[in-house]
Amino acid sequence: MWQSYINAFKNYLKLERSLAENSVEAYLHDAEKLHEYILLTDPARTPMQVTEKELMNFLKYLGELGLTATSQARMLSGLKSFFKYLLLENLIQKDPTQQLEAPKLGRKLPDTLSFPEIEAILDAIDLSTPGGTRDRAMLEVLYSSGLRVTELLNLRLTNCFFTEGFIRVLGKGDKVRLVPIGEDAMHYTRIYVEHVRGHLPVQKGDEDTIFLNLRGSQLSRISVFTTIKKLASEVGIQKTISPHTFRHSFATHLIEGGADLRAVQQMLGHESITTTEIYTHLDRDYLQQTLREYHPRSSKR
Repeated sequence: MWQSYINAFKNYLKLERSLAENSVEAYLHDAEKLHEYILLTDPARTPMQVTEKELMNFLKYLGELGLTATSQARMLSGLKSFFKYLLLENLIQKDPTQQLEAPKLGRKLPDTLSFPEIEAILDAIDLSTPGGTRDRAMLEVLYSSGLRVTELLNLRLTNCFFTEGFIRVLGKGDKVRLVPIGEDAMHYTRIYVEHVRGHLPVQKGDEDTIFLNLRGSQLSRISVFTTIKKLASEVGIQKTISPHTFRHSFATHLIEGGADLRAVQQMLGHESITTTEIYTHLDRDYLQQTLREYHPRSSKR
């Protein structure tokens, strides 16, 4: 019985919520883990009979297994979606997850790169090679527009409106947004498209994809990770960074520069403003520097 409801939940996530495959698999994994627990404690119990107390015991069980608070919170999010689906289908009258609270999480600021570090990485790219020309354009776009790596790799030629200074981005849940793109990013992308991409043996299905490997196929996520890590190592940056670090740096630099939080939210494609607010929690060094530079009673002034 559980499996039939989980299968129906899968169809709901894919067809009605239009979630990415990875998100669908994660939510299904959460429902299946709950099923495994119910088989251990009360095998005859159906999804419609699960109570809030049983869910609390399940979360406690996960903690005993060694799952971190972050993992427990993510799993609870998946279960909330599962029971919300059952509620929408009128299979239950009350959502047993409604009063459940996720484990308290410490709010960790994302790692960022300073602007000089960003420049050092970009300047380390060898522009004399086709791959280097592509990488410079790719990382300029990544930082200029604060894209997720998947959004970068799925960027299309027909979604670039350089005359207007915007790109059309396909984000999470197939939501489309318009994002400004910087002059340097447009400059290097034009060079790449005209002098490198135009000479590649573009593979079928990738005719409109901007960033390609030298065989003419869409780049992989791992290739972008590898490129960034290699460049960071070359310029002596010791931080653990990834493509997402460029996105965090984009947002942090905008907020530090006085950008409106709502505008940053729209550019990042965050559904909730609270997700964007993490970038307002800047480190103490920056706050102290701001105080020294701008407070009228500062000794520096």
